[in-house]
Amino acid sequence: MAGAPPFIVPHRRIHSTGNTTYGGGAGKSYTDPPVYYLYMPGLHHILDDTLAGHILSEEEALLLLTTKDQAIFDIAKAADKLRAARCGNAVTYVRNQNINITNCCINACGFCGFRRDPGDADSYFHTDEVIRQKVREARERGVTEICAVSGLHPDFTGDSYTGIIRLLHEEAPEVHIHAANPMEVAYGAKKSGITTRKMLERMQAAGLGSLCGTAAEILSDPVRRVICPGKVDTETWVRIIKEAHSLGIATTATIMYGHVETPADIVSHLKILRDIQEETGGFTEFVPLSFIHYDTPLYRQGAARAGATGREDLLMYAVSRLYLHNIDNIQVSWVKHGIKFAQLALLAGANDIGGTMFEESISKGAGARNTDYLDPAEMDRMVTDIGRRLVRRTTLYKAP
Repeated sequence: MAGAPPFIVPHRRIHSTGNTTYGGGAGKSYTDPPVYYLYMPGLHHILDDTLAGHILSEEEALLLLTTKDQAIFDIAKAADKLRAARCGNAVTYVRNQNINITNCCINACGFCGFRRDPGDADSYFHTDEVIRQKVREARERGVTEICAVSGLHPDFTGDSYTGIIRLLHEEAPEVHIHAANPMEVAYGAKKSGITTRKMLERMQAAGLGSLCGTAAEILSDPVRRVICPGKVDTETWVRIIKEAHSLGIATTATIMYGHVETPADIVSHLKILRDIQEETGGFTEFVPLSFIHYDTPLYRQGAARAGATGREDLLMYAVSRLYLHNIDNIQVSWVKHGIKFAQLALLAGANDIGGTMFEESISKGAGARNTDYLDPAEMDRMVTDIGRRLVRRTTLYKAP
């Protein structure tokens, strides 16, 4: 806060007390070595420095993320200025369609209300003909992206994943296939006895255009052991993402927050993403995913809080923009937040509003409402209302 005394924490600003000489016995003297105090400047100083090109430290990001007074709006304003400098006045979107192949899953993640066991009354596993019909509908709607993610069906192998991707690509060769995630890559590889890199190569050969950066949740193994103990650990997620980037497969980056994690966990997660991007440059966008709690086991068992607060949501977008200096695009999920908060996030660092979707099952399964379709005309109304310009893009942020 403005005027607050500095915090004594590790930071770039170093102040020395200087050397002090003392008299000693027998005509001797000695000099203390300089003592260095590491100071955290005030919040507004940090914001000014960041707008001038300073790269935020983890300690600074944590200070911003835990702000609880009117200064949150100053953080949002700074993030919006940085967004304008980096991305201009455009708010981008992609005309896409989701296709969830199956809701049957071997995992039982505590935050998920989507998964079912095979044989459950409301379980499904789409046949090839159903998938083909969905792809034909997507083409008729003029989409440039099909996003396909699924539960980990107990019968899936690596060939199942490549077969689905190949089917999508053959039915719509002009459409970008954005599919699977590191968990699905690891699962397919394990079931087929191959490496994850080989699995990615086979997916790419089948027509995979880019990989979903989901299954990240919170990249902290203690948190993962609570919310998704059956998923790949942090090291494996990072390795698969880097393997994808090394093969020329771009990915998104995500975080799923608002359950059991701490602000320090969030900052650690952001640092992992920033470090990967520094090494590979393979992330197209960062997508914060706010925990939808209503119909999830984790919340119903009393093991998680009731999602993020509005303050936490706003700061997630703002601090992400300020901290992730090497990821240009920050997407707000209208599916998670609804269109009113999504509009506000566009004033707090976000520059992208995601896609049209047409079909959405995962957030809906956790209790979200009105998740299936957002008309570009409604997007345009939201965007022009805040003085911005709606621009259609491809998955890889090119002109369609």
